Amino acid sequence: MANAIYPKWKEARLQSSANAALDGTGATGVYVALIDTASYTYNASHEFYSSAVAGQVGTEVELTGKTFVGGLFDAADSVLTSVSGATSEALIIFIKNAGANTTWRMVAYFDTGVTGLPVTPSGGNINITWNASGIFQL
Repeated sequence: MANAIYPKWKEARLQSSANAALDGTGATGVYVALIDTASYTYNASHEFYSSAVAGQVGTEVELTGKTFVGGLFDAADSVLTSVSGATSEALIIFIKNAGANTTWRMVAYFDTGVTGLPVTPSGGNINITWNASGIFQL
């Protein structure tokens, strides 16, 4: 699979659906998680993080320093701390809310062009350096 913006998230944004904006923080923030593709396979029909949680390796981290300029979404580089688990080949960006992961919208899937992937966690930190041109553009 090549990098993709989840179609269900695009639909939610176009319809101004709940939990689809990328400007939240904390409990309603935008997060990134490391994914083992042996346990999760991208599917364009997936909408909520409950579809992917079985593939998550380590603890997700909130994206900070988010910017929105000219349709380009970007954020500060991220650090996943003390990661152990399966070899991971992808990243998923998703939006949390106060509900269960069956309501956390998946935004984007990245498995190509990501420096450092695949990675085999060894209990240390994993740095995610986003592309200097931004994370994605609509």
